[in-house]
Amino acid sequence: MDSSSFLAFLSSRASVREFAPDPVDEAGIEAILRAARTAPSAGNREAWDVVVVTDPEVREALADAALSQPHVREAPCVLVVAANYVRSMSRYGERGILFALEDATIACTYMMLAAHAAGLQSCWTGAFDEEEVREILDLPAHAKPVALLAVGRGRVPAGRTERMELAEHVHRDRW
Repeated sequence: MDSSSFLAFLSSRASVREFAPDPVDEAGIEAILRAARTAPSAGNREAWDVVVVTDPEVREALADAALSQPHVREAPCVLVVAANYVRSMSRYGERGILFALEDATIACTYMMLAAHAAGLQSCWTGAFDEEEVREILDLPAHAKPVALLAVGRGRVPAGRTERMELAEHVHRDRW
């Protein structure tokens, strides 16, 4: 794939908040999870874990924890990505907390792009009550939920969201 094809692929992805109830098959979920394993990782610690949620009752509880966002309930699959501090802190001490967060967000990005490549839609959700999510999923203390990735077949928005000009982000040599 050349760079213009890659940019077109990235540009064609959109956050989707309306999902059909059709389940995502196990092969599709597996492909998404396998893509996450290829993500870069600080010291190759792979300091992330994911809880695959397909149970409607658990998705309902997660939607409530996510400030009642309906797409979390309606998506047939929600991938709850957590930073696993133990894996990175064992090598990097306190700095491992940051590295675990980075590992988890990069892995989630790869999952989101893998879903897009498979013809599925997704929505990264970061607004949620962390303690509620922790309780719903029985997460251990060393795992911090960082994203709820709703995945399924959805309706892609007609228009694209405006983006800031590149010059608003880029600084050369110094800020």
